[in-house]
Amino acid sequence: MVSRRFYLNIIARIVVLMITCLLFALAVFRLPNPSVLALLGSFIPIQTYFLIRYINSINHKLEQFFIMHLSGDVTTSFSATGKEDEFEELYSFFRRVNEKLESSRVESEIRNNYFKTIVDHTSTGLISFNMEGRVELFNDAARKIFRINVLRTIDKLDRFKEGFSDILKTLKPGEKQLINLIIDDDLVQLSTRKAIFRTGNNDLHLVSFQNIKTELEQQELESWQKLIRVLTHEIMNSITPIITLVATLTRIFRHKESGRIKSLSELTDQNLEKTMRGLDIIENRGAGLVHFVRNYRSVAIVPKPEFQILNLKDMFTRINELHEEILRERNISVNIDCPHSLHLQADGKLMEQVLINLFKNAIEAVNGVAAGKIRMSAQNTENQVVIEVEDNGAGISEYAMQNMFVPFFTTKEGGSGIGLSLSKQIIRLHGGSIGVQSSPGKTVFTIKI
Repeated sequence: MVSRRFYLNIIARIVVLMITCLLFALAVFRLPNPSVLALLGSFIPIQTYFLIRYINSINHKLEQFFIMHLSGDVTTSFSATGKEDEFEELYSFFRRVNEKLESSRVESEIRNNYFKTIVDHTSTGLISFNMEGRVELFNDAARKIFRINVLRTIDKLDRFKEGFSDILKTLKPGEKQLINLIIDDDLVQLSTRKAIFRTGNNDLHLVSFQNIKTELEQQELESWQKLIRVLTHEIMNSITPIITLVATLTRIFRHKESGRIKSLSELTDQNLEKTMRGLDIIENRGAGLVHFVRNYRSVAIVPKPEFQILNLKDMFTRINELHEEILRERNISVNIDCPHSLHLQADGKLMEQVLINLFKNAIEAVNGVAAGKIRMSAQNTENQVVIEVEDNGAGISEYAMQNMFVPFFTTKEGGSGIGLSLSKQIIRLHGGSIGVQSSPGKTVFTIKI
């Protein structure tokens, strides 16, 4: 790192120091002159001091170089001037290190700016904070969601909802959670998800936020529109014939020309018989409408689950035995694929009601199939229990799949259309989801809890 001149300079200084020490020794033994001894004796420490100082100069320059880099300064240049030419090679080494560090710093800054631009331009709000709650990242989308420009600590978000910061801190990685907030008197519905990653000895929590209020409102509107269509269809099916029948009965008891009510003598036994039949029909249709309203109440009001530990294989077996007679009559085979050790925390009565409903649907789906097959399975996947009820029936149409979970929608003659809707509500109360996939020859209902 240093030139040959540096070593020659040190050697020369050591030689001069040794000669001085030799002369001092000769003066002591051969020429004990106080003035000569004093002069030579003073030269020795002076030369030693300058020798040590010269040797330490390279350590000083290395120390200066490392201190500057520890402080983050990579812009200072090093050059040899005058008598310090012997350090030219060292300065050249310093310059190369500086250039490489500066190049790395520029590349890192460009990369950081690139990622910062991406983070700020994404429509998803992002907040990163450490274990103490100090915020490291707060992007533009998050600023727009919370309508604040600066966020130092995550605790400041508690002003939107009490305990909001604790929810974010305890949120499990990968877990999604819907959080409702009131921000500036507006309801904000946030879908949140968190990831945790380690930087050095510190864990950073990265939480993403998406305001899905608009999407939820759109879905809610579509759900209401579907429900209203079904309700209108069912009610009109009952009211229209009643109105028509009442008009017919009115014509029996009223003169067409004058509008006068007929006397008893003007009525025949046939008129009375027709009136009684009409009243019976009105009564039946009215009772059907009352039954429809009661079914609606059963969908709208679902009891709160009472959780317990359930053995799924035992439940599958009970459901199979419950339908054993009809399965034998229709030559339907049932396959139960579930480990006996698999358990689920759920309400036993409600969960059995859901599975019975799916099992009955599967029986009806394979009705008429030469070799009807039903498969009930359950497995533990990714910290959730997945239950499937599969059949080899003709399949479900796309229109029916889009509406089958809407209350009172049914494709069955005489069906109430509440079974699947009620099942969906029960599964949601358990914190799970239910879905269906269908193609000709295979339909699978999947429950995830």
